[in-house]
Amino acid sequence: MTAVEIRYYVVKRGKGFWQPTPKMRAVGFGPVPCGPDGPGAWALAEEWNRRWDQTRTGAAPSPAMASAQNLSFSNSEELTIYPPRSLGEAFRQYRRTEEWRRKAPATRDDWWRGWKRIKPIFGDCDPRTVRLDDLSSWRQMVEETVSLREAHRSVKIWRALWKVAAALKYCGREDDPSLAVRNSSPKGRSATWSEGEAARLAKRAWRKKYYGLSALIGVAWDTQMSPGDVRALRASQMATGEGQLFFTERGKTGTPVGGMLSARTMRLLAAYLERLGVTLTGEAYIFRNRSGAPYSKDTLGDDFRDIRTAEFGPLERRMLGHDFRRSGAVEAITGDASPAAVAHAMGNTLSASNSLFATYVPVNATTIKSVFEARKKGRRSMR
Repeated sequence: MTAVEIRYYVVKRGKGFWQPTPKMRAVGFGPVPCGPDGPGAWALAEEWNRRWDQTRTGAAPSPAMASAQNLSFSNSEELTIYPPRSLGEAFRQYRRTEEWRRKAPATRDDWWRGWKRIKPIFGDCDPRTVRLDDLSSWRQMVEETVSLREAHRSVKIWRALWKVAAALKYCGREDDPSLAVRNSSPKGRSATWSEGEAARLAKRAWRKKYYGLSALIGVAWDTQMSPGDVRALRASQMATGEGQLFFTERGKTGTPVGGMLSARTMRLLAAYLERLGVTLTGEAYIFRNRSGAPYSKDTLGDDFRDIRTAEFGPLERRMLGHDFRRSGAVEAITGDASPAAVAHAMGNTLSASNSLFATYVPVNATTIKSVFEARKKGRRSMR
């Protein structure tokens, strides 16, 4: 039999086999028996080479992608094959680095959210071929079809990804066409809640038997922690003293934060824990939905919207997260708390010197109590 040179084709005991590499196996290609070595086996091997080439160049989905169901976006990305030197290949290479693994989960979520907008237009492109008018039209499309906020976020992720691609030698750092795109941002929110409105939300949640949500609302209002940080609180993070204290880290930045509870919220939390019927210890999550499972981002948002609508009607759009935190900051500043102290307690950059402040004055109960008292003073002044 005449010897032939066909990629990934081997002959064993007179029979031909198409043998994919480990990289090809990872995206769903498996060994293929081609039959007795000869023209028929060679044709079948060439057919599988054609299928691999289509997948490798992005012209067709991988076998794993084609057969997969209910994959998350991040998991489906691992099965997507991008052309060599493309932006998608650069992003995948970056996800293999320690720098990606060190990003906070919330930051990685922002990247994935931005990549969902970038991928359909530029995922398979060599970044060096993207022009200013391409990027400008894309940003305008996102703004018109989604929102100004999403367009602003998408361009921010594009710029961050370009820097990564440049570091990986896919393009030049200074050649980013988005540098000539005006990335105007939406106006910042200014909505606030009052203490009475927060209390109404907590009471409505309790009456509708959303006991975990009721306690979470009280804790979020008193501590000014983000909803994500509150729902992630564990039993081990509660400390007792003159007032109930929580100490944790911000999920997005890892910055140490703490919060103090009012007597009313302490009673509400105690009533909720008693209703659970079990003793929470160690790393058990404190706040749980009506099914008894720890609150997730989605279930918390859904439950809060139900309660908000029940109490304030379907047109109410104020949120649990930023609007609760902003309300607390307004109260504290009105009550003469210093911006540095408020920033320190909230774990953000409200004060320009916050990073140095956090370095030399670790978060402690004294700071938390001072901001808590300032909020009460400010609340009285605002009435």
